[in-house]
Amino acid sequence: MKRILVTGGAGFIGSHVCARLVNEGHHVICLDNFLTGCKGNIAHLMDGPRFELVEHDIVHPYPIGPVDEIYHLACPASPVHYQRDPIKTMKISVLGTLNVLGMAKKHDAKILLASTSEIYGDPLVHPQPESYWGNVNPIGIRSCYDEGKRCAETLFMDYHRQEKVRVKIVRIFNTYGPGMLSHDGRVISNFILQALEDKDITIHGDGSQTRSFQYIDDLVEALVKTMNTGDDFLGPVNIGNPTEFTIKELAELVVEYTGSRSKLIYLPLPEDDPKQRRPDISLAREKLNWEPTINLKKGLSRMIAHFKEKEYTHELK
Repeated sequence: MKRILVTGGAGFIGSHVCARLVNEGHHVICLDNFLTGCKGNIAHLMDGPRFELVEHDIVHPYPIGPVDEIYHLACPASPVHYQRDPIKTMKISVLGTLNVLGMAKKHDAKILLASTSEIYGDPLVHPQPESYWGNVNPIGIRSCYDEGKRCAETLFMDYHRQEKVRVKIVRIFNTYGPGMLSHDGRVISNFILQALEDKDITIHGDGSQTRSFQYIDDLVEALVKTMNTGDDFLGPVNIGNPTEFTIKELAELVVEYTGSRSKLIYLPLPEDDPKQRRPDISLAREKLNWEPTINLKKGLSRMIAHFKEKEYTHELK
């Protein structure tokens, strides 16, 4: 049994990671200040003997005690949340990352960074391999997140080279599944909620921009596999579904699967919104023996059922 810290452990991805690690028999410390996390995501773990909740803001140091591994997932990840307080977002990415790297150094813990496909910005290379350095606006409205994560990757590599900390870097592409906040501004949750309410589905731009959507179970499997690799594999490694869809195709699928009467309407494209996003996952296949197993149609069906049974019905009350 390992003692494992998960920062941002009550968030969408973090709560799934906590559940996976607890189910594997590890003692999990979930650290979260509930900026975007939700206690409902971890309610089923709270009474278990192998789960511990620490309510704390990772921007400030915390004396966590000895740990074997750290999954560093703490950071607002949707534009609605990270643009609400961009300075706080940057502090989490920089100061928070410095704090957890200090913990890893002190306790000789292996540490994994949940980085992002936003590293690549509005890419000029398609699909995006890990060797691509990106096309990022350093002063735009998304920069607090994009550049924050780029800085976090820099800190991870410098702590590895200078302080010999054992690090892993994972670049996560669009992920969806149960536990997402319904009004977090992400395209799948937006479309499903609009469709369930028979409202117009709002597409920004002409709908021709593309994304690749990965189900949460596939991502968690990849995170655990990455953590369990030897110390010679640091990453960064892309984790995402390489099957590409236009935003219009996604909207049409959501309408079909919900049986909605919604119509598609088109709005201006937000600033710095990427036109294409698809991972090259050759490295993940080679080093992790991993690739996604849940396609978009199967994942959408699960997600729609979740919204109907949980968040959507709760919001109507």
